[in-house]
Amino acid sequence: MEPSGVVNVHEAKTHLSKLLSRVEAGEEIVIARAGKPCARLVPYVPPPSRRMPGRFRGIKIPPEFFDPLPDDELALWEGE
Repeated sequence: MEPSGVVNVHEAKTHLSKLLSRVEAGEEIVIARAGKPCARLVPYVPPPSRRMPGRFRGIKIPPEFFDPLPDDELALWEGE
């Protein structure tokens, strides 16, 4: 296998497990056919979890939540 991350199809078939280990470690592998890149092996990124409408139904926000912040706390939020 070549250290540059480019391997030919025969090497990819022969060393697939090793290539997958490299990909799991964050490396990107390019597979080439006759010296021409034709595919990329990249780490799998699972899709974000689906939103669940109504997930927070029933949670009550007290009215004082909307009161202005005290000056000292407001200054902290504003980086003063």
